[in-house]
Amino acid sequence: MSELSPSVFPNGAVTLRDATEHDVPAIAAIYAHHVLHSVASFEETPPTVDDMRTRFATVRGLGLPWIVAGIDGKVAGYCYATPYRPRPAYRHTVEDSIYIDDAFRGRGLGRVLLAALIERCEQGPWRQMVAVIADGGRGGSLSLHRSLGFEWIGTLKAVGFKQGRWLDTTLMQRVLGPGDAVPPDA
Repeated sequence: MSELSPSVFPNGAVTLRDATEHDVPAIAAIYAHHVLHSVASFEETPPTVDDMRTRFATVRGLGLPWIVAGIDGKVAGYCYATPYRPRPAYRHTVEDSIYIDDAFRGRGLGRVLLAALIERCEQGPWRQMVAVIADGGRGGSLSLHRSLGFEWIGTLKAVGFKQGRWLDTTLMQRVLGPGDAVPPDA
């Protein structure tokens, strides 16, 4: 599936689609802003476009979704799922990541993207989605995830240090599809 259903957005139409190699420079620019100006990422140096290209290829190579939101022909945000942990027993659990271009923040785009990511992951073999949210979700991530069915699991205290301060991470979790009600196919 290359084109996802367009969504109505308070400020116009949003086109959701699978990310392509062509989107990587815009994705890298959005992410670089978050690395440099927020604690949404615990990276301290923005990855290069080539680094992001490798990350993108890895995610897509695992069959996991990477979705971009376009507004007026511009990549306004993106989201993707990665394996929660590398060991085989975790293979049915994914972690979500969402980044919005600063010009489009606070308009509900994160909700549109996360809802699409959940829907896509429910079509695959995954049964749980985990969110690792920095700094108590001060940017709205806690309420966004809660509004889409995630439950608070716990907080890891002072596990990161960035921008001159210690940072907590909050773990949230959401069932995908049948969750643990039935065994997985494989």
